[in-house]
Amino acid sequence: MEQQVLELLAATLEAAPETRNNAERHLEQLYTNDAFPISLISIASHNSVELPLRQAALLVLKTFVLRTWSESLDDFQGGVTISDAIKDQVRHSLLALATSGDQERKVVSASSYVVSKIASVDFPDQWPSLLPSLLQQIPQSHDNQLHGVLVVLGNLVEDGFDEEQFGQSAVELVKCIYDIAIDEAKKLTSRALAISIFRACFDTMELMYQTDKASVRQFMQEASDAWTPFFVNVLRIPLPQMPHEEQEDEAGPGSWRGIVALKTQVVKALDKIHRLFPHLLSQHTLSLFSTIWDSLQAHVGPYIGLYVSNSQQGRLEDADRLPYTLDFLVIEELDYLQTLFGSVTVKRELDAQLAPEKTSDGALEGTWVGQIMTVLVGYSQITQEDEGLWNFDVNVFLSEETSETANYSPRNACTCLVQKLTKWPVLESLLRYTKTIFEDGSSSARTKEAALFVLKQILDELDSCSAEVNPSFARAYLEYIGLAMRDDDEFLRSRGYIVAAKLTTISSAGLLDIVPDYAQQTLNIIEQDDSDVVKVSCIRSLQEYLKTLPASRAREFQVQTVAAISNFLSSQDLSELKESEDLLDTLVETLRDAIMADPSLCLEHPALDVLFTMASYGASSFQTTMLVNEAFESITSSMAAKGPDAYAQLCAKVLPTLTGALDVGDMTSENALSDMAVSLLSSLAEHGLQPLPPNFVGTVMPKLYRLLFSSNDFSLNQGATVTIRHLLSRDPDQVFSWQDPATGKGGLEIVLLIIDRLLGPEVDDASAAEVGGLAVELVEKAGAERLGPYLMQLLRIVAVRLSTAEHASFIQNLVLVFARLALTNAKEVLDFLAQVHVEGGAGGTGLEVVLRKWLENSVHFSGYDAIRQNIIALTNIYKLHDERLANIQVQGDLMVDNSSRIKTRSQSKRAPDRYSIIPVPLKLTKVLISELLNPLSPSTPGLMQNKLSGDSDDEDGEWEDEPNIVDLGNPTTTAELMAYADESKWNVHQVDDDTQSYLVEFFKQASTEPDFQNLYQGLTDEEREKLHSMAQQPIQ
Repeated sequence: MEQQVLELLAATLEAAPETRNNAERHLEQLYTNDAFPISLISIASHNSVELPLRQAALLVLKTFVLRTWSESLDDFQGGVTISDAIKDQVRHSLLALATSGDQERKVVSASSYVVSKIASVDFPDQWPSLLPSLLQQIPQSHDNQLHGVLVVLGNLVEDGFDEEQFGQSAVELVKCIYDIAIDEAKKLTSRALAISIFRACFDTMELMYQTDKASVRQFMQEASDAWTPFFVNVLRIPLPQMPHEEQEDEAGPGSWRGIVALKTQVVKALDKIHRLFPHLLSQHTLSLFSTIWDSLQAHVGPYIGLYVSNSQQGRLEDADRLPYTLDFLVIEELDYLQTLFGSVTVKRELDAQLAPEKTSDGALEGTWVGQIMTVLVGYSQITQEDEGLWNFDVNVFLSEETSETANYSPRNACTCLVQKLTKWPVLESLLRYTKTIFEDGSSSARTKEAALFVLKQILDELDSCSAEVNPSFARAYLEYIGLAMRDDDEFLRSRGYIVAAKLTTISSAGLLDIVPDYAQQTLNIIEQDDSDVVKVSCIRSLQEYLKTLPASRAREFQVQTVAAISNFLSSQDLSELKESEDLLDTLVETLRDAIMADPSLCLEHPALDVLFTMASYGASSFQTTMLVNEAFESITSSMAAKGPDAYAQLCAKVLPTLTGALDVGDMTSENALSDMAVSLLSSLAEHGLQPLPPNFVGTVMPKLYRLLFSSNDFSLNQGATVTIRHLLSRDPDQVFSWQDPATGKGGLEIVLLIIDRLLGPEVDDASAAEVGGLAVELVEKAGAERLGPYLMQLLRIVAVRLSTAEHASFIQNLVLVFARLALTNAKEVLDFLAQVHVEGGAGGTGLEVVLRKWLENSVHFSGYDAIRQNIIALTNIYKLHDERLANIQVQGDLMVDNSSRIKTRSQSKRAPDRYSIIPVPLKLTKVLISELLNPLSPSTPGLMQNKLSGDSDDEDGEWEDEPNIVDLGNPTTTAELMAYADESKWNVHQVDDDTQSYLVEFFKQASTEPDFQNLYQGLTDEEREKLHSMAQQPIQ
């Protein structure tokens, strides 16, 4: 069988899709053959087989295991039964492969990953020998075997063990990897891998800490006491002689690569401990701070030599994801130093060192502040790699400049560290160093640029907390900024203009009087300089000036700013502009600030044309689209505030462009362009004055009508629906009087057709998400008399569509149609719904369907107005005491599973949450009480706030009460962050004070009624307690 499988694996690597797909299907058909997984492991084990085929075998094996091994795995599909004997053979053979010492690390890594997945469901019950076997192999393993064992252990700790399994083996496991880490006879990378495993243990221990603090604290303290001296010793090991690129291997006990990898894992482990359990290292804090500081000072020279003076490649990891280049080590050291600056002990010591050493002029001579400024400038220098990237693509430069980049570098780490230092006199110390490097004649342009870069970060931090900037220091810096602005080096020149804009616009610096001069210089250089880096830096700097200048002065720069941006755009290759998101965003932001100096002037020059040009190229970018929408909304609202004439002039200028963009988007099938145009039309209509300018509806409606009947793009459908709702809201008479020349249908009929289509089964929830709001607007503006029989038909369609709706925002949108009607006609709404019959599995009467959806989803509604209307509508329904409601059963309270084990997705599918079944009146009462118990109300901390605030123990008192740094590597934190992808959690559900007062009054009145006493018996203890507490509070 091996030969057959080998041929199929080779076919999966073919370029032809048909060949590849056929091979994958044939491999899946072999799942039922007991020899299949064994054959895959055998192929992966043969050194004579080519590496791509060995990797392919393990990839197929991984898929096979995830789909067929156990129902506890998330991707389990069932349909295939693997015998216990085959499973045992797979476990044994696969573990043997992972720990065989195979030279191909990719094979070891892939096989160990599959081992960890099997272990996650089989250990310890079906595979009790796994961990003892691994730990027994370690003493007699040679280097390659040890590497395989460690990779398996690492995967088990990260993915294979739950808290209970880890707790049973933690002591032995940590002792074992400690012995490897301290053994100088082992390979450096093996020791680094052992430290990486130790670091991963802390994520699981954090979870265990929530339920067994005493035991976990004792264990962690003992482990920390044993490991910390070793960590300090590793940090004190000097780096070997700097290697040439071809020498950067890990051979030898003191290799550069191995030492850097080992140090990096030590710093990462210390930082993890300090972030999760800072009390463990409290007694070592000063020693660790001193050691890390010494390391950073020692590494700045080699760092500059490797990456600034030369172009050695950085950001490299090995096959085990161990970083081994110096830039990674420096990043970890800078980040850890930032963590240590949060220690009260460290701050107290640093303050003590500064106190006796102040000179007569207030500057600090030879202190740690001056030293750290020197180090920060060293690590902030532009590397040769970055310079090459920035010269090639100015967009990359801007992404770095705005810190909106995934390329986290030592330069970025310095920015974060600066934020911790501004309570000390860093501005004065940096000035002294800046004076030295600008005046000594030997410093490079890179060093000067780095000094000004650090200055910019300091100024940003001081400005964000409204701290004062000494005017004398500010004017002293201006001298060196001026030199930078005139330098031949384009990066130093651009840095000069960036820092000048920041420094002169800080009010406490006392330089506001020269802002107009510097703004003019910046505008001039955009036209004169040959460097795109300088030009975009100046364009971005204009934002600071335009926001600071008085409106009367800013208006003077509007025309020139628009012209500068327009000229810059014309000099670019517009075909590449779509990929330059950061550049587009910068141009849009600056243009927006220029226009807002006086929006009425934009009708006299091409500012809006330039904005729409950039919008067309950035239509596929969410950020650019958002900025364009914000800018246009500001313009529209400002022009509308000036009166009907100004608004009409704006419409006359922009409507041809926007409707033309819809035509182009339709012809080219560019949904992003159409979506952008619809969004801008929506803003224009939303801020419109009643009545709208003549023929506004006639210009816009045909385009929207065509889009809604031809597009399946959910964003486009939502935007077009909202735009029509705004048209109805602003000028219903113009909508109803309009007649479509193409079909001869009137405006009312067209809107009804649109609603009918959006509520049809062929349109998904997301695309129809805004149709409820449009239906409500139509009913309110047209009225029952104008709608006639269409009203009942419309409400029937809404009820039927609600029965199949699943998207939370769509459900809210449809429910609010009935809620709005129930505000004044609750009985009529119930009577109508009782007459409607809904087909299907979730069918029944319209009353049953609507109330189930309504009550089961009310707690997820968002928006003050929507929540207020919902609450009042429900109270109106409650007050009817309609006997029909008691006969309708709905979902009640969650029946809590007492198990502490986290459910996987597949387990949730097989064993979904169970709810009690209760009558509508009781559910309605619970929903209204829940509004009083709102867990995300403004007075109650949210999930992440509670999480980050930590325990109330005094063990962390050594650390200042500062905003915590969220550890994204922590699986607990990651899970909580990912939970916000559930719209029911990120839709902030808050009730305003007036509505709360209304609810309190409602319950005080309802509690005196006999029916309420019966409902009271069905409430939970928490709900009853809330009502008791509420009864003792005065009505606001």
